Amino acid sequence: MGTLDRSYVHGTSAIPLSGDTIGGLFDRTVARRPGGEALVVCHQNVRWSWADLSREVDDLAAGLLALGLEPGERIGIWSPNNAEWVVTQFATAKAGLILVNVNPAYRLAELEYALNKVNCRALITATRFKSSDYMEMLDDLAPEIASAEPGRVRAARLPDLRFVITLDAEPRAGMLTYDDVKGRGGSDERKRLEELATTLQFDDPINIQFTSGTTGAPKASTLTHHNIVNNAFFAGQIMELSEDDRLCIPVPMYHCFGMVLGTLTSVAHGATMVFPAEGFDALEVLKAVSAERCTALHGVPTMFIAELDHPAFAGFDLSTLRTGIIAGAPCAVELMKRLIGEMHLEQITIAYGMTETGPLSF
Repeated sequence: MGTLDRSYVHGTSAIPLSGDTIGGLFDRTVARRPGGEALVVCHQNVRWSWADLSREVDDLAAGLLALGLEPGERIGIWSPNNAEWVVTQFATAKAGLILVNVNPAYRLAELEYALNKVNCRALITATRFKSSDYMEMLDDLAPEIASAEPGRVRAARLPDLRFVITLDAEPRAGMLTYDDVKGRGGSDERKRLEELATTLQFDDPINIQFTSGTTGAPKASTLTHHNIVNNAFFAGQIMELSEDDRLCIPVPMYHCFGMVLGTLTSVAHGATMVFPAEGFDALEVLKAVSAERCTALHGVPTMFIAELDHPAFAGFDLSTLRTGIIAGAPCAVELMKRLIGEMHLEQITIAYGMTETGPLSF
């Protein structure tokens, strides 16, 4: 039997598919717009230029390599929306690590299933979100962490896990802090990042996302640079996104809506990313769109309905909005009329997708 070669089906677009890796795409945008505004995270008072974001990304990428993590290994992130999630997305890609998106609403059994299903070597975690105490759940699942040397975790129920990295500034027994990891990279790791930029291939797997599990246990969908870079780019083309746009992202980063159609699409087109809160809050979205003069807004139908029906809706200036994506459920005709008439979203796109396609099906 002869050697099997990959085949790429391009369709009818006159624009060729990109051969970029995520890191290559990111670095080109940074080089083009170093002083432009890249990331605004309202609830953390973060406002970074592309050069600022690049420094954060490279610091974390080098730090992860300094831990001894190798390209192709899996690293999970269990957190609501924040600046660290965005940095982790691009830092892991530049280090060749496969980022595993863990739903911040997961309970104990779901967390155990996800981490073991894909053999996570490391986990970056928040301390809590809403009613979920992540530290308490990790104590129940892997009590061995507390007595382990950081980086040498050996837990019976999480046999592949070696590193737990907390986003909390205060160190915890058996864990590293995010800031500590960022400071570990030296000249050797920086040189390694430069080498990896020339050796990582766009067909390499770089992200694992779990499906909803509505028809059984969640499936771990493995996505490549090629898959999500092109998905993000062409989604932005449909939205007519440009460097002049400011995209409000209230959808969760653990889902492909947030980290592909949100952050990666913004990077592909040089648009500013705006996060109103760590989780969806209709009032915070309205505040962010108005204060940051956002031109684009993402959401599922229930999010848009909550915004439109909020008692304070009329008090916000949303006139800068023009585009965005509504997805995740059918959009009723009456809702679309309200989006155009009351929120100025004349160019909003109704999207259909699946996690497995990462996410849009063009």
